[in-house]
Amino acid sequence: MKPVRLDGRSLTRAQVLAVAFGAPVELDEAQLPAVARAADFLAEQVAREEPIYGVSTGFGSNADRLLGSYRLRQGGAVNPHESLHAELQNNLIVTHAVCVGEPFAPEVVRAMLCIRINTLMRGHSGIRVETLRALAAMLNAGVVPVVPQLGSVGASGDLAPLSHLAIVLLGGGEAFVDGERMPGRDALARVGLEPVTLSYKEGLALNNGTAQMLATGVLALAKLEELVDTADLAAAMTIDAFAGRLGAFASEVHALRPHPGQVDVAAHLRALLAGSTLADIPYHLVPRFRPWLPESWETGEARELRFDIGWDWVPTSQRHGREKFYARFRPFRGGKKHQPQDSYSLRCVPQVHGAVRDALAQAARVLEIELNSLTDNPIVFPDAEAEHVEQQVVSAGHFHGMPLALAMSYVKAAIPVLASISERRLNKLVDPATNDGLPAFLIGNEDATESGFMIVQYTAAAIVNDLASRAMPASVYSIPTSANAEDHVSMGANEARHVLAMADDLGKVLGLELYTAAQALDLRRDMINAARALARTASAGQLASKVAGAPRAGTPDHAVFVEEVEGLRAELAAADEFRPGAAVDAAHAAIRESIAFMPFDRAMDGDVQAAVQLVTSGRVLAAARRALAAH
Repeated sequence: MKPVRLDGRSLTRAQVLAVAFGAPVELDEAQLPAVARAADFLAEQVAREEPIYGVSTGFGSNADRLLGSYRLRQGGAVNPHESLHAELQNNLIVTHAVCVGEPFAPEVVRAMLCIRINTLMRGHSGIRVETLRALAAMLNAGVVPVVPQLGSVGASGDLAPLSHLAIVLLGGGEAFVDGERMPGRDALARVGLEPVTLSYKEGLALNNGTAQMLATGVLALAKLEELVDTADLAAAMTIDAFAGRLGAFASEVHALRPHPGQVDVAAHLRALLAGSTLADIPYHLVPRFRPWLPESWETGEARELRFDIGWDWVPTSQRHGREKFYARFRPFRGGKKHQPQDSYSLRCVPQVHGAVRDALAQAARVLEIELNSLTDNPIVFPDAEAEHVEQQVVSAGHFHGMPLALAMSYVKAAIPVLASISERRLNKLVDPATNDGLPAFLIGNEDATESGFMIVQYTAAAIVNDLASRAMPASVYSIPTSANAEDHVSMGANEARHVLAMADDLGKVLGLELYTAAQALDLRRDMINAARALARTASAGQLASKVAGAPRAGTPDHAVFVEEVEGLRAELAAADEFRPGAAVDAAHAAIRESIAFMPFDRAMDGDVQAAVQLVTSGRVLAAARRALAAH
């Protein structure tokens, strides 16, 4: 893989992802003199015995403790050959590496290393070039420090998890090499590297920053940007399965309320549904499901169908005041209700999905700024004109993760919103009161023994509830640390970690909707095309057998009924085969490659796992994208 060059100023989210999944890094040689200048400046100030926070003082609430000129204690774990300045930096790392829980995945840790190296390349941290090269060499050699997930409060940055990164550089802690977990010193030896001894401020440079929350945020956002496209695809397949109405997605409609995400989703839906002859189909052409019976169909081929179909005829006595409507639509009530608008979970997809996209866009803006920002403390300005060293080594608060925390809080609130509207669409598909004439739970159930997709909705509902219960922003609950020296923290690491985990569960809900929508789409398409086939091969009388409410022969309405059935037959017979949009059709085909249509109850656990994998792998979305590109 092509190396990613780090210069402290131009790192992108895409480059972080490349490194996370295996790309090496290289340091921009043109920027290294600035890195060296800051390190040399600190060495000069120490030689002049200037008091500098984190260099010749303690940390946090120990900031008022100055290092002495000689060691007061001897023995124990103290290395008598190590300077107090080096001991200070070493102790900072080894005492701060105290996270607990399961380790982060390798891609998270590699992203953290990439981000930290890039930040230090700005040349305002005081780290030596050789230490920075050693950190890059460790990353490139495939050493992945073990970083437990729990321990950062998001100010002063991600101190504890970043200490788990740095401790391996010192030969401590644990790391993975080729998937094998081992002591950090052994990991370095395995790849031919030596432990590093830290110099002035280097411990603070290595562990004081926002790399954990930023890395998890970047990885989460990458997943979510794919999932919002997948959510649009799931919605489009559901809309086709409902033979839904497209007017709500028209460009002129959304020009009147032009939130960027909303406009983008409406355009995406129009593209996904392009070519559909199910969407906007006249109400009267859509038959309603009726349970299959041995006498439902007359031909052998038709008897293989999994359903019967039917309509109700509207008597002339019930049409008064509605003459204009029935001049446009034939007087047959099938699966689609005679109403011009779909429910909110279909009609308001641009508004809901679009708002989620806008939340992601805001988070992306924040993350992209942070990627090339200095986030440690204090900040070194070696060439600034100054009377006192405090004007060149400035204590500030760039480690505070609140910009990231609030951006992640926004995203965290958006995830259950997207999952919830997906579950509501799924529920509409399985509920016979709302699914516009499809069978209950999308199964024929002729013998009253089948449950169909009933419990798929339960699973989706359970996940949505879990996501909602996890959506409380961590950023609103600060717990002071370091004896109240750090009296307000961001909790941004928890926020980003939650978002990364929640993104996976959102994908499960979308997988369940696609699984269910594919079943519903098969039924809807096949039911309408069965009506078309009947109209093309049978007489009006045979079609009339599918219509309930026919008047008795010889009554005044009977001749009207016969004429109107013939009109329905002729319209169905003249129609082309009904089909979904090209992109929806491609996605449906990708699902059917892994999951067969379910004509009768069967074990569904493998189907559900396959549906989730189709989303996780991106296969179903890729199929739709290829179809969009082809058209």
